[in-house]
Amino acid sequence: MTAFPQHLIDGYRTFTSQRLPTEQSRYRELSERGQSPAVMVIGCCDSRVSPEVIFDAGPGELFVVRNVANLVPVYQPDGGAHGVSAALEYAVNVLRIKHVVVLGHAQCGGIRAFIDKIEPLSPGDFIGRWMQMFIKPGEVVEQRDRESMQEFTVRIEKAAVFRSLENLMTFPFVRTLVERGEMSLHGAYFGVAEGSLFVLDPAAKEFHAVSEMQGSI
Repeated sequence: MTAFPQHLIDGYRTFTSQRLPTEQSRYRELSERGQSPAVMVIGCCDSRVSPEVIFDAGPGELFVVRNVANLVPVYQPDGGAHGVSAALEYAVNVLRIKHVVVLGHAQCGGIRAFIDKIEPLSPGDFIGRWMQMFIKPGEVVEQRDRESMQEFTVRIEKAAVFRSLENLMTFPFVRTLVERGEMSLHGAYFGVAEGSLFVLDPAAKEFHAVSEMQGSI
């Protein structure tokens, strides 16, 4: 067995010497009372897009599930294993979260693999099959006339957020609470290069830069 990555050991030591002392009481409280976050974030597993870092969240503040391209499947109560659905079920029915945020981002590898129609990376083609959740049966996703590849990519990255929000509403326990006004769904998009955050305005169906927003949406 190879040695445990040294930079992780170093990072942990920095954590225990700098951050932990200031949050020790919070960790003890969480260990005794359990977690009770008000927000669930469904994000991408891309290492550049950490919800806890982007939102400057402390321990216990966010319930996070991450996957390739921040996708939410449709409600499908069959015999299969559904990791995102399980996390969502726990967050809603056990933790009683009040907000679900789908966080998309720029330069998403999963989206690029989808639009470039890359060859399977393995015999199982796990990424290819996973990304097929993004489109509905018979739906065609193509580059528009006079649309650059960059514009096309960003449009599809944001479309993945819309589709995930749409799929969230296929879960009965989500739809019921949203319709009662007891839970809210939100979309966001993170620009990796600039560190910019865009929040979805559900009425206009457009993303607005947080840096230009006044008040809240």
